[in-house]
Amino acid sequence: MERARAICLRLLTGSPRTRGQLAEALRKRDIPEDAAVAVLDRFEEAGLIDDAAFADAWVESRHHGRGLARRALARELRTRGVDSVLIDDAVSKLGSEREAETARELVARKLRATRGLERDKRIRRLAGMLARKGYPEGLALRVVREALEAEGEDPEFLDPYC
Repeated sequence: MERARAICLRLLTGSPRTRGQLAEALRKRDIPEDAAVAVLDRFEEAGLIDDAAFADAWVESRHHGRGLARRALARELRTRGVDSVLIDDAVSKLGSEREAETARELVARKLRATRGLERDKRIRRLAGMLARKGYPEGLALRVVREALEAEGEDPEFLDPYC
């Protein structure tokens, strides 16, 4: 149990971790499951592991820093072993209007780099960039259409339902 505690403390010193990440690290180091559960429970009681706080901070940081959408953030949190209820709660705090505003900012930054390209190529690049960041197709196309219309580009290229 002492070895499990030392492993967890060392990992937590570098950066916050989820219970799932710590459990996986202990499993890889052949720590018996009962010892791992006991240490992880104790760390959780002491407040050293808090998956809800981790998820909230992750969503805020990755959305602000990388512009990731709720879908991409949820996927990242799932890979880190965060419970789906905590994921839903954390990403729901982002809000669809804030997500749309971030998409507009991302497109505005990338728009300059696409000037001079043919219209279809611009659309693919801009919508593709948003898709890779997890934005839904309808939102991505709507934001791209708005940006190109504001720039004076012919808006007829997109689905009228977006």
